[in-house]
Amino acid sequence: MREIQAAVIRDAVEELFIRANLELPPDVYARLAACAVAEQGTLASGILHKLVENADIAKKDSIPICQDTGMAFVFADVGQDVHITGGLFEDAVNAGVANAYEKGYLRKSVVSCPLERINTGDNTPAMIYYEIVPGDRLKLTVAPKGFGSENMSRIAMLRPSDGLDGVKQFVLDAVLQAGPNPCPPIVVGVGLGGTFDKAALLAKKALLRETGGHNEDPFYAELERELLERINALGIGPQGFGGRTTALAVHMLSMPTHIAGLPVAVNINCHVARHRTEVL
Repeated sequence: MREIQAAVIRDAVEELFIRANLELPPDVYARLAACAVAEQGTLASGILHKLVENADIAKKDSIPICQDTGMAFVFADVGQDVHITGGLFEDAVNAGVANAYEKGYLRKSVVSCPLERINTGDNTPAMIYYEIVPGDRLKLTVAPKGFGSENMSRIAMLRPSDGLDGVKQFVLDAVLQAGPNPCPPIVVGVGLGGTFDKAALLAKKALLRETGGHNEDPFYAELERELLERINALGIGPQGFGGRTTALAVHMLSMPTHIAGLPVAVNINCHVARHRTEVL
């Protein structure tokens, strides 16, 4: 059994959220830069170059990449041989989030009640997802996510008879309905299978993959490639001004489901696809 102090978790979460909000992940930055070149002198190319410049300025001057510094999502892979001491895990995570948004001068965007709309003042509580894994390490992945893109999420309980074509059409319709609202170019997370709630979680977890990385399953790798091509053919383009770069990537995750169901969820990330990981 390996012990990890709650204070260590708190400090790690604090640093991860500050860095995630100031520095675009290298994989996302590289995709933006490559797409800017591929658009070749068009309005879309100019916008993409501005997005790259914005990321450069944010990193150089230590300021947020985007004014919406997001709701705090935390994915924790907890080794079954880890023992957390000195406090509760959830308290440590929320303390780290509160510290990050205060010390990092990040916008606090969480309200305590969806209807009364009173700001919590420290961007907590975080949305925390746990997975128990073998070993004695704790892997923390943070993903501050703005709601311009989150609001464009979609979920459906398709019929098994809808099949592959139904899934493809649902994903394309979700992107088309979103239009310019999620600040494209976007990253499209797709969750397939499980249940109503599991499909949504799969879609969100899919966004954590390195942007443009291929699915390990050849069938889904080809499906991701096809969907990316068809999404970019929609012509929405960077910030909705037209072009060939509506999406940077399509990432899919799937799991078994019931014989009577075909759950599918789409979770969209804006071009500021922020995520950062540390293993304790």
